[in-house]
Amino acid sequence: MERLQKILAQAGVASRRKCEELIQAGSVEVNGVIVTELGTKADPDQDMITVKGRPIKTEKKIYLMMNKPKGVITSASDPEGRKIVSDYLKGVKERVYPVGRLDYDTEGLLLLTNDGEFANLLTHPKHHVPKTYVATVKGVPHGTELDKLKKGIVLEDGITAPAEVEYKDVDPNGKESVIQITIYEGRNRQVRRMFEAISHPVIRLKRIAFGDLLLQNLKRGLTRPLTKDEINRLIQLAKSDNTKKKRTGRGS
Repeated sequence: MERLQKILAQAGVASRRKCEELIQAGSVEVNGVIVTELGTKADPDQDMITVKGRPIKTEKKIYLMMNKPKGVITSASDPEGRKIVSDYLKGVKERVYPVGRLDYDTEGLLLLTNDGEFANLLTHPKHHVPKTYVATVKGVPHGTELDKLKKGIVLEDGITAPAEVEYKDVDPNGKESVIQITIYEGRNRQVRRMFEAISHPVIRLKRIAFGDLLLQNLKRGLTRPLTKDEINRLIQLAKSDNTKKKRTGRGS
């Protein structure tokens, strides 16, 4: 017997948090009875479980890494008709969804899966899985400005956790610079807002790592499956106290 939201997440319905919302909204039935209590348990092998009238089914678990191009939406659909991530998933029969998000103008490493437990583990705020970006910003931030990002900077939704920040390249004319930044949170447009807060807005932004998983030479717009070792390392990283220690440190 498992908690209903866990069963739904493992079946690829959605992330665990979204599954909890579906239960509370009365969209889930077990053996023909609507269930709205989150503590309810069921047996997926014995009970008939439906979501909005449709039976759930156990899918083969898929774990993909994609190099998301700029100008692509990480949603299931877009009313404005822009390209979405699924447009690039030719040959993937299972319904997968992004682990977290990259905004429209950001490119780079995006994880996709139909394993709701895996997605929830990597994106839950308490786990603080590091994500590394390369940001091209206007001007050249002074070291003291980068120190603000390292220590945590106040945004409209609160102070950020300490980040790891370092220069990668500087335009000789001082018009722009390339900064590598690792954050331990997943707020909306966080990296862009952090640089805006020190008056050096982002020109280009690319995620190059999720935990210790590196984008490396995966071509833009392509995907590849994660290896079992990569999946296990991400799971262990999310469960480890090491990320919490880094989060409470001074940054580097």
